[in-house]
Amino acid sequence: MKVLVAGANGQIGRLLVEMLKTGGKHTPIAMVRKPEQAERYRASGVESIVADLEAGVDELAAAVRGCDAIVFTAGSGAKTGYDKTLLIDLDGAVKLIEAAEQAGVRRFVMVSALGAEQRERWHESIRPYYVAKHYADRLLTASKLDYTILRPGGLTDEPGTGMISIEPATTGGTIPREDVAGVIAAVLEAPATYRQAYDLLSGKQSIGDAIAVI
Repeated sequence: MKVLVAGANGQIGRLLVEMLKTGGKHTPIAMVRKPEQAERYRASGVESIVADLEAGVDELAAAVRGCDAIVFTAGSGAKTGYDKTLLIDLDGAVKLIEAAEQAGVRRFVMVSALGAEQRERWHESIRPYYVAKHYADRLLTASKLDYTILRPGGLTDEPGTGMISIEPATTGGTIPREDVAGVIAAVLEAPATYRQAYDLLSGKQSIGDAIAVI
């Protein structure tokens, strides 16, 4: 499966590309915004595409055409203003959904945020970020794509343990970015996860077991 990773220069994106590359089951395609980022991937033997989520849908459709799956791990980042949150986390995600439909790429995995579907759980300090995630997820669920939405809790840089929980979470929690990448890789070809959304935290089940019992 050829898997386009949007946001491949981000922390989860880099981990996922490496997992897919070394796993041997899928071929990662790194979608990045800057030519120098693409060159670094190409130098490591990973196919890359330079594309901007602020571009038009037609341009994005051309970038994703020929792929079998798309993973959206992109984000505007904490150092940008809420204008970029709107343009990347919301509109960029929606345009990539539309591009997938236009290009005939049915499989789409969205990295969202814990509590994004419940307005009463949004943290006041980053409400615009939750708004972006909420509506991008809603538009994905209204699409005809075979989507999976993953809603991780607080992201950490600790080494992954491979132990997770995908049960509905009533409280907060954390999860290593490495484990989020591992779950993305695991659900890519898991039809039981199609058109479903899952909370994602560190837990007591292995990734393989958690996905197998869905």
